Amino acid sequence: MALEEEEYEKDYLNKFKGMLKKNHKLYRFLIDLFSPIYTFPSKRHLNKFMNSYFKESGKVGINIGAGNTNISDEIINCDIFAYDHVDVVCDIAELPFKDNSIDFVVNVAVLEHVPNPEAVVKEIYRVLKKDGRVYSLFPFMQGFHASPYDFSRRTIPGIKKLYEDFEIEEVKGLGGPTSGFLWIFQEWVALLFSFGIKPLYKLIFFLMLILTWPIKFIDILLRHHPMAENISSSFTLIGTKR
Repeated sequence: MALEEEEYEKDYLNKFKGMLKKNHKLYRFLIDLFSPIYTFPSKRHLNKFMNSYFKESGKVGINIGAGNTNISDEIINCDIFAYDHVDVVCDIAELPFKDNSIDFVVNVAVLEHVPNPEAVVKEIYRVLKKDGRVYSLFPFMQGFHASPYDFSRRTIPGIKKLYEDFEIEEVKGLGGPTSGFLWIFQEWVALLFSFGIKPLYKLIFFLMLILTWPIKFIDILLRHHPMAENISSSFTLIGTKR
């Protein structure tokens, strides 16, 4: 069995997520509402980054590993799967763009799903123009979520190391510590009370998603704590090619 098929089958949520992704707006609404991640700070932060480019005409940007998201009609969406909003179907470790041809690159919660994120970052560096910028969100305290596979997590030093060829402008935790805790807690409760019965585990996990999602809003306060990065669910980095 191919790696893609093997890992896809291990994550029972993938079939459900695959169906939802066909309706982009519904998928994003359900993720924002019921996922354990407090997504609103990350969305605002990304919008601010994007708006800094769209004030100038002629800027070329790509969103790699875009899935079925469409953060702007002005950006080129790239993904290995041909979702409705994908403009270029490709392996993001081999981008079909010329050297020094792109003004900015966005990758949000995608590098954990590739076996060699270093190769993808080298491609980002290659296609970016001088002074081009990269926006990257990499998870830290999150449970396994294959789409269709899941390989790695990064601390702040880890994401800085990954982008060491760039001049790093900013690294911050936008997915807060409560989001990191809630993701693990939901899985833990499902494990504890399912007594090794997988169908029961799935049922309890879905019930936990529905019942506990409001807890994530505690991150409105906790994500500003000076020690929040110890268990933040994700980190965002902005870097410049010099």
